Amino acid sequence: MTDLLVVKLTGNFERNLEEIGSYLHDNDAPGAFDALVDELMDTVIPNLERFPRMGRSLLARPALSVETSQASNRLRNRLENLAPSGEVREYVLSSYLILYAIIEGMVYLTSIRHHRQLSFDLARHWMD
Repeated sequence: MTDLLVVKLTGNFERNLEEIGSYLHDNDAPGAFDALVDELMDTVIPNLERFPRMGRSLLARPALSVETSQASNRLRNRLENLAPSGEVREYVLSSYLILYAIIEGMVYLTSIRHHRQLSFDLARHWMD
């Protein structure tokens, strides 16, 4: 039997969960948050403990824009400085995308987003 890796939640992941909870509450789906937490605890974390490389490599995906290319290069450089053997992967979970890093035998959940959440705040940038 192989050893299980430890899965840790980063501060950013925890903030993302809070945002998702608020988003779901505001959109009349409070039970969906409990279901998400259950799925994280019962499925995602155990899967990553046993099969940490099950997700697709984020940095192996082709960059389809200048912005994505630049962001990928910044992430690649940052990861190289932090942990040369580390990798960033993505785990697709029903309505969510989870980003996680594998660094020195540990799995760090770094980000989670609901597919309907915008990655930017239009209301803040547009004036009525």
